[in-house]
Amino acid sequence: MAKMHTKRKGQAGSKKPFRTEVPEWVNVSSEDAVKVILDLWKQGVSTSEIGMVLRDQYGVGDVKLLTGKKITQILKDNQVNPHIPEDLTNLIIKALGLRKHLSANKKDLHNKRSLQLTESKIRRLVKYYHSTKVLPMDWVYKPETAEVMLTR
Repeated sequence: MAKMHTKRKGQAGSKKPFRTEVPEWVNVSSEDAVKVILDLWKQGVSTSEIGMVLRDQYGVGDVKLLTGKKITQILKDNQVNPHIPEDLTNLIIKALGLRKHLSANKKDLHNKRSLQLTESKIRRLVKYYHSTKVLPMDWVYKPETAEVMLTR
C-alpha cells in the first residue's frame, strides 16, 4: 500500500502470530494484568507504553488474548478512559511542536508543508472519530486552542 502523502510505497510491517489461547509461559493472571494496566494509567503512562511494559516486564505478548479486551476497553470499563484517543493526541502534539518551530522560523517551507499535512491528518481522523462516535459531534480541532484541549 502506498503512503498517504508521498508517491513511494510503504515499508512492509511484521504480523502478529496467530494464536487463539494464551501461551503456557505467561505467568500473569487476567486480574493481575488489569491491576497493572490501571496502576500504570494512574501514573500517566499512555496505552501504547502500557502494552510495552506488559510485554517487556511481565511477559504478556497480547493483552487481548489474556483478558479478552483491549487496553482501551479495560480503561473504558473502569471509567478512566482518555477523552481524546491516543493517535489523535500524538498528532496534535506534533502539530503544536511544528507551530512553535514555525513561529521562530517563518521561512521554513518544509515544516510549513509538514504542518499542513499533519493538520490534514488530524481533520481526517476527527471526521472518522465523529462517524464512529468516539468523539462528540461538537468536538472541533482548533490550532489556537489545541494546547488547552490536551490538558483537559
